[in-house]
Amino acid sequence: MKFHKLISVILHPIVIPTIGVLLFLSIIPHEVKKERQYLLISIVFFSTYIIPLISLIILKSLGFINSFQAESIKERKIPLFIMLLIFYLLGRNLINIPDFKELGMLFFGTNFSLALVYLLFSAQIKSSLHIMSLSSTLGFFLIYGNLYSIPTLPITIVIIILTGILASSRLHLKAHNHKEIYLGFFIGLIGQFIASSML
Repeated sequence: MKFHKLISVILHPIVIPTIGVLLFLSIIPHEVKKERQYLLISIVFFSTYIIPLISLIILKSLGFINSFQAESIKERKIPLFIMLLIFYLLGRNLINIPDFKELGMLFFGTNFSLALVYLLFSAQIKSSLHIMSLSSTLGFFLIYGNLYSIPTLPITIVIIILTGILASSRLHLKAHNHKEIYLGFFIGLIGQFIASSML
């Protein structure tokens, strides 16, 4: 049980964007000054980890959510809306920076996925945000590698393995059922393909 909880924490949706940026910087074909890399990592970490974490603390203290897991669809709406806004702003700003414009696709793609998850809430359909975050990152590296002829196979293999481990952990913890896991996976991929076709 402890292992499954640890995996869920390490690969939490608010951690994945920073991991995605670090992986991107490890394979980017052109030279980027270290100062700019550190600034990018800091901005992404603050925006996608610190702000959502503070938001959850505030929402819990105000009684909008019962726990930090935000298990019900009702409890997930406000945190998800905050993430939609953050990812849109990051995507819009990064796409205008020559060194990091490809990362704009990562954030826009994840934003499309989050929007799909939010729309499904109206039909009372829940999906795994943990799996969606990883599959969105997977979709980005598949598309990025194909567009720019960059070898991303090692990264995609690692992401696929981590997705399998995470899916198993989420099922073991009874946080999701099989349908919600598969739905999260496909929504994450779809969002990236929508973004790549529009950008």
